[in-house]
Amino acid sequence: MASVNLTADRSRTEIMAAAGASTRARKTATNGENSNLPAEVTQAERFGKTREAQSSALIEDYVELIDDLLTSTGEARPTDIARRFGVSHATAIKTISRLKRSGMAIARPYRGVFLTEAGTALAQSVRARHRLVVDVLRAIGVPAEAAEADAEGIEHHVSETTLKAFARFVQGREK
Repeated sequence: MASVNLTADRSRTEIMAAAGASTRARKTATNGENSNLPAEVTQAERFGKTREAQSSALIEDYVELIDDLLTSTGEARPTDIARRFGVSHATAIKTISRLKRSGMAIARPYRGVFLTEAGTALAQSVRARHRLVVDVLRAIGVPAEAAEADAEGIEHHVSETTLKAFARFVQGREK
């Protein structure tokens, strides 16, 4: 039986060599070092979800900040948005244009940026998700400032399944 596997390994190695695979790749395939890797489709889906989350994170952060500015000061000017994100005015304008194209915001010359119903709903959802992540981090002993900062990144990459588990965890601690 061992000779069958050895033959299979040898032919796989020879095939990989003929295809131009590196020596390391051939050794890895022969030694089974990649057995801990998830299936290619599974891994591709995971990375796809991460890329999607990164893409939507910017939009989510902008609508949340715009909503916060509108609530606290009554206006959300591109200049204020740029300062709070630490980006150039041009970068803020570009992202605000993206918000407008996606139906999340409207901007009036010399008046600032306002959220549409969809933008307001997204801002509320993002804020609730942020609060939940902060609550979990605080519950496990993360200091308040670190929890707030870390939640800014985590909140965009957490699945609905994980958020539901977070909510159960927080509710269980409150009892």
